[in-house]
Amino acid sequence: MDGLYESGEDYLETILILRKRNGNVRSIDIAREMDLSKPSVSRAMGILKNKSLITVDEDGAIHFTEEGLKIAKRIYERHRILTEALMLLGVDEKTASEDACRIEHDISDKSFNKIKKHLKDMKKAD
Repeated sequence: MDGLYESGEDYLETILILRKRNGNVRSIDIAREMDLSKPSVSRAMGILKNKSLITVDEDGAIHFTEEGLKIAKRIYERHRILTEALMLLGVDEKTASEDACRIEHDISDKSFNKIKKHLKDMKKAD
């Protein structure tokens, strides 16, 4: 992921979630959603902008670059699939989501794809 840290991935995922929910996303929305200070979010947006993962327009609205959207969708998919897998094992939704957030950054593509395939096969069998 070219040196993007876990927190950077979390910001991209949050931007994607907020964009789906609200349309436009601004730094203040991210700060509220992640319960962080506006200066922390502004710093992070600067880093993401320097890595060419987002752009910020004159109104402060945050937009993905093609690469930023690709990473955000990848992390969001991992979060959803891993949360679902953990819940199927009997983990409550809150814990499953929190654990998925930690796992999504470190799991190999190979292992993730096996989990994803297993869930898909389980759904076909139903």
